[in-house]
Order: sequence, then C-alpha cells, then structure tokens
Amino acid sequence: MDNKALISIIVPIYNEAENIPRFFVDLTVVLDDLGEKYNWEIIFVNDGSIDSSSTELQKFTDSRVHVLEFSRNFGKEAALSAGLQTAKGDAALMIDADFQHPLSLIPEFVKKWENGAEVTVGIRKRSKANLLKRFGSFLFYKIIRRIANVDIVPNETDFRILDREVIDAFNALTERNRMTRGLIDWLGFKREYIDFEANVRVDGHAGYGLLKLFRLAINGFVSLSLLPLKLAGYLGALIVFTVGPFGLYVLLGRYLFNWAYPASFSGPAQLALLITFLVGIVLCSLGLVALYVANIHDEILARPLYVVRKKRS
Repeated sequence: MDNKALISIIVPIYNEAENIPRFFVDLTVVLDDLGEKYNWEIIFVNDGSIDSSSTELQKFTDSRVHVLEFSRNFGKEAALSAGLQTAKGDAALMIDADFQHPLSLIPEFVKKWENGAEVTVGIRKRSKANLLKRFGSFLFYKIIRRIANVDIVPNETDFRILDREVIDAFNALTERNRMTRGLIDWLGFKREYIDFEANVRVDGHAGYGLLKLFRLAINGFVSLSLLPLKLAGYLGALIVFTVGPFGLYVLLGRYLFNWAYPASFSGPAQLALLITFLVGIVLCSLGLVALYVANIHDEILARPLYVVRKKRS
C-alpha cells in the first residue's frame, strides 16, 4: 500500500498555449525528483482562454493530470479557488505557467512544508514590470498594510504552498469578490517565506492588465478592511470638530463681543460656515450608518469566527 503524501500542484491558465507543453515537461521533471517521497497531481484550471490552451491541455493523458475548464474568463482568483476546492493533496502548491515562478524552487517549498510550515509564501525580490505597475504595487502595499486587519508582506505572490489544514479553512470562506493571497493571510497559521527573483515571461502576454490589477486592489481593500466604508464618518468628524468651534468663535465674536476679526465675516461667509458644519453632521450620520453596514458586511461574508489549526482529542 502506498503511504506517500500527495502534493497537489494548482496551475491557473489564461492564454498560455505556447507555454503549456514546455511547462508541463519541466514541471514533471521537478515533481518526479520528489517521487521517492511523494505522489503528485497537477490541476490545470483553464480560465476561459481564447487561444488554443484548451487543445493543449486535452493532450495530457497522465491520470495524475486534471483539467478544469471554465465556461468563460472568471479571473485568476476564481481559478485558484477552484483549484484549491479540487485539490486532494496533503499540501497544495500554486504556481503560474508563464515561468516567472521558478520551478527549481518547488523542492524548497516542499521542504519548508516538511519542516512544519503550514503556509510558505514566495516573495518577489525584484519586479521586471513597467514603472507604472511597480509604483501601483508599492502604493497598494503601503495603503493595505496600514488599513487591513491582517499583516500583508510587501511583494508577496500567489506562488505558495498550503498545508491541508489551510486548504480546508480557505475552502470554508464564502465571499465571491476575493483576493486569494489576502484571505490566506487572514487565516493565519504558521508561515515561512522564500525570496525569489521572477524570471522573464517566456511566451505570451501577462493576463493581468492595469484594470484587472486595479479591481484586485479594490477587492483587497474592501474585503480586508472596513476603513473605506468608514471614511465618510471620519471626514464628517474632522469637519465638525474644526468648523464647529471656528463657527462658534465667529458667531460669538461678531454678535456678542464685537471682536474685529469675527466682525469682518459677511452674511454669505457665515452661511458658508453653517452649511459646511451641516455637511459635517450629515457625513457623521453616514459614518454611523456605515458602522451598521459594516456589521452587515461581516455577517454576509460569513467567515468563521475563528480558525482551529489542529485539534487534539
């Protein structure tokens, strides 16, 4: 009886027809080197590719290769989630098919898992993206680390290996608009990191354009932090506590004490102060409503109240 542990490899595919044959050959060479200790399976998730990726994937006859075909392009986050739902392994490693994630590091990821790391994350040391994407990434991580309810490491990637316990916990999450790496960070668990320098993409074009990256960032902000929802309330409080005292100073100084500076404020200027103060009150009211919406948001997400890493009986 084969008691070897099973490693699931999850590979999201979007228009990677030129890369798939070579990627599969190179990947199986690495996995076969693990063969003495582990069994393996590869789960290709074809995310609605419009090239011949589907044809290339259908050529694989190895029983250890599984192919999920989406009816259309649902996005990489959905593809990774489908792969994790399908994975039967004791651990699952997510990797891109464009060769930017070094295949040579797979044994190192597995070694980290062997040594007890429940999540091992690949950290990109240097990006070869254009200046705009690099700046956007820098800005995103700066903001998300300040406002998120979890600690997100800058330049982390989806190139990571997850223990079975983490996979099961992730599969219990229910939100539809998701940022996979952020949700895995939210789960916690014992983690390690591996730095790597991304390779140059071999063939094809990057599936994530600026618009998709922007949507992913928005999903990250909304799912990992309630600050955007509360901004109106914070702005209203700022207006009330600055304009309010100043308006009171103007009114008292003009009509009660006849001070020179407040007396210089005309009727329209006083009206503008009053309107600004009332806007602050309205925004504060929106902030109070946002607190209730935030509670509804948390309830609809239906994330577990806690995550148990291991249970002893």
